[in-house]
Amino acid sequence: MSDDRLIVALDVPNALDGLALANRLGTSVSFYKIGLGMLTGGGLALANELKDEHGKRIFLDMKLFDIGATIEAAVRGLAQFDLDFLTVHGDPHVVRAAREGAGASNMKILAVTVLTSLDRDDLDAAQIKDGGIPDLVTERAGRAFEAGAHGVIASPQEARAIRALPEAEGRLIVTPGVRPVGADLGDQKRVMTPAEAIAEGADHVVVGRPIHTAPDPAAAARKITSELAAPQASLPNR
Repeated sequence: MSDDRLIVALDVPNALDGLALANRLGTSVSFYKIGLGMLTGGGLALANELKDEHGKRIFLDMKLFDIGATIEAAVRGLAQFDLDFLTVHGDPHVVRAAREGAGASNMKILAVTVLTSLDRDDLDAAQIKDGGIPDLVTERAGRAFEAGAHGVIASPQEARAIRALPEAEGRLIVTPGVRPVGADLGDQKRVMTPAEAIAEGADHVVVGRPIHTAPDPAAAARKITSELAAPQASLPNR
């Protein structure tokens, strides 16, 4: 049995590999993320196939950033494919343009706050203003909500503070940087387990390598689904 709170990242080289992995996962997964790395490898075609022929939900993780007119045009083009989630950078002008482009479609615009692979040293190197990451993430989330974002992408470590914002009422929090107990952290620096992320206020968790590098990906996905159903994944802050 699948649980669409789990989104599996198809972080593989091309659409053929992505479809093969989805076939191995079968009914254990109902929601997939397709990212920028697969765009030139048939990612959009795979998104359409998984959506139209296999009944899966699709999160297109493009992290779009540009001037407003370009964002609006790009999102308008993507909205015709009936995808579920699309990411853009959380700058208010980007979010507003993306909402215009999405129009009356059902595609949810999710704003990226601070990438979960970054820490304060990375932000200093990029000349991002001073302040702790949790505070910066929460501030960016609030501004993105005010600009019309349906939800945000944030580390599970910031989910509780975002959920407490008045602007977060009825909005989505999607958390990468999630690793099952005992899994390698890879390039993620701000992580929690799936159950912890949900308990902190996340609506969806994104997991990639711990599933697609497992000897039995379907079993790995089912283990995470079991974690999500555990009592410790309850939502005390809602």
